[in-house]
Amino acid sequence: MTTLMMIPARTTAAAVLLLCLLAPVAAGAPRPAPLPQDDPPPAAEPAPLGTTPDLGAAGTLDELVLQGGSSLQGRVLKETDARIYLDVGWTVMEIPKEMVTERIAGSGAVVEQGSGGADDLYSRAGGLPDLTLEEAVERYGEGVVVVKQPGGLGSGFVVREDGYIITNSHVIQGETKVSVTVHRKTADGVEKKVFEEVEIISVNPFVDLALIKISEEELGDFPLTKVYFGDMNNVEVGETVFAVGAPLGMERSVSEGIVSIKNRAQDGKVYIQTTAAINGGNSGGPLFNSKGEVIGVNSWHFMFAEGMNFSIPIDFVTHFIANRDAFAFDRDNPNSGYMYLKPPRRKKPDPMRD
Repeated sequence: MTTLMMIPARTTAAAVLLLCLLAPVAAGAPRPAPLPQDDPPPAAEPAPLGTTPDLGAAGTLDELVLQGGSSLQGRVLKETDARIYLDVGWTVMEIPKEMVTERIAGSGAVVEQGSGGADDLYSRAGGLPDLTLEEAVERYGEGVVVVKQPGGLGSGFVVREDGYIITNSHVIQGETKVSVTVHRKTADGVEKKVFEEVEIISVNPFVDLALIKISEEELGDFPLTKVYFGDMNNVEVGETVFAVGAPLGMERSVSEGIVSIKNRAQDGKVYIQTTAAINGGNSGGPLFNSKGEVIGVNSWHFMFAEGMNFSIPIDFVTHFIANRDAFAFDRDNPNSGYMYLKPPRRKKPDPMRD
């Protein structure tokens, strides 16, 4: 059984090694006597097990050099802005980043890449391994959220840990009161957290995209799982993809399929056509590839037809985020980003009414 060790931020590198020696041993085996300490580190409650999924070979192999010159080697299971979760074989360590002076990437290690700007809102990662469906859902499924408003609901996904989320514009169009529901695995099951203070940042109904953000005050230190963006240049027809969302309100649903075509034209726009089931409530959720990268935003499907589902290519999302100021939401006009209705068709004159 894998256990989780949480290292307090003020712990020294020497204390880290001491914690390694004092970790739980096999049942019935003698424990080493604790070494005397003048100022022992404060006890810390274990972090929820759900925050560090056991990915086996799918994790990254790194060496972390700590303050004082000591180092730890293992697979990185998860990384946030403040902490690194390292699987060292017999336990999982939660290491504050401020203790890490150098990170040496091992063979096949994942290298995170920003979006290229000073205010990056999304990330890409090089070296991601191919995952089974179960592994990918375990690793990135918590990055998918439910987006609700008084008139209905849809899905979305976290693009940055401080609360930025992408969804469809039609999920929130015309509304100002939006909430976000996050599901997170814990030792006791699944924790469901609802955030009511959600700001609409940008809306572009012409490509059916919206950017929203959970308020910093309400989010606090609650850990969000972000997803990585893929590259449309690497998308192949026939490759396996899967969707995660809340179809018909059934939260945390997963559907699998393939890419039928990567550039289906419809109403002057281009979509990824996929056989992965997309139904009402999936709108705004991510379409993942086998590496767990988001390659599209699920948008719509043909009614009364099977396997005819469509996602907005990720290239449209990066362009929308880069130009989010141009589509800034106006709270006084919830329909900002005008959608003009088609004019009524001309009627033939009725001679009987002349």
